[in-house]
Amino acid sequence: MTTKTINPLPIPTHFDAKKVGEVWRVLYQERAPEAAAWAKQQNIQPAAKDKTRICLMIIDAQNTFCIPKFELFVSGRSGTGAIDDNVRLCEFIYRHLGTITAIYPTMDTHTAMQIFHPIFWINDAGEHPAPMTVIPLADVNSGKWKVNPAIAWSVAQGNYLALQRHALHYVQKLSDGGKYPLIIWPYHSILGGIGHALVSSVEEALFFHCIARHSQTGFEIKGGNPLTENYSVLRPEVLDGADGRPIAQKNARFIQKLLEYDAVIIAGQAKSHCVAWTIDDLLTEIQVQDPNLAKKVYLLEDCTSPVVVPGIVDFTDQGEEAFRRFAKAGMHLVKSTTAINQWPDISF
Repeated sequence: MTTKTINPLPIPTHFDAKKVGEVWRVLYQERAPEAAAWAKQQNIQPAAKDKTRICLMIIDAQNTFCIPKFELFVSGRSGTGAIDDNVRLCEFIYRHLGTITAIYPTMDTHTAMQIFHPIFWINDAGEHPAPMTVIPLADVNSGKWKVNPAIAWSVAQGNYLALQRHALHYVQKLSDGGKYPLIIWPYHSILGGIGHALVSSVEEALFFHCIARHSQTGFEIKGGNPLTENYSVLRPEVLDGADGRPIAQKNARFIQKLLEYDAVIIAGQAKSHCVAWTIDDLLTEIQVQDPNLAKKVYLLEDCTSPVVVPGIVDFTDQGEEAFRRFAKAGMHLVKSTTAINQWPDISF
């Protein structure tokens, strides 16, 4: 229970909910003095003075997932899922500007030649798999899909056989581990491209928080390894290669940083994939260290949506099932519209 009231703040006048689904330039030099003035007006103290330390982890609130007509817009069943989520997310940040100690946005970060992009694979007709193609173990074993020999020079120093062995090993590991099968995604979150950038309205809210609270935004990069998917910011899907040697490692530093906070709030895209996988990995670490730590995790269930491609795939049920499992383990499902001081198991 709370020991004192922390009232939600008004939303600054610069925020325009109608622009959340658009891409535009954040006016840093205008927002910085406004944020400083806002902090003074609303009596917002520097984050270093917080007695109850609260972090907000925002998963992949990037244009590629959150803006219509970009590569992997997370529509949910409503058709406007990520836009609606980000309106609520921005409003949540502004209303709790004086309560959120630190914000950690994760950034899905890719290049073209990665194991889940079309160019990585080829069939006997010389065709690459279309986006949303599922490549199960049987299709690699049968040779229906093979690694594209032309990428070996860039990805494996010319060792095509080693790359093909890794591909077989990779889908085998996904199958053995009960993970989603390998899905070929459209080219997305390409480093250096506009799709990689944070949604403008979210970026503006994070910048405003940084200046108002003197709390540096903590960007966490994930997904750059060409040999594995990285839905979770805490751990790649596969950690070793066909020879047993490590190809990646879990993000132990960030895991420990998160668990040092009094409360961890999680939002972002997509509920069925990167959000669910990140929470799942965090829960795994919590259960090893102390299952009671799950009570400090709060999931903003109205600030995340599942992957839905009408007529092709719908991961809504998987996302909902994952959140029920997290709640059963002790994590809290909360609404962004409910003030933090009304949440269970948190005090100020």
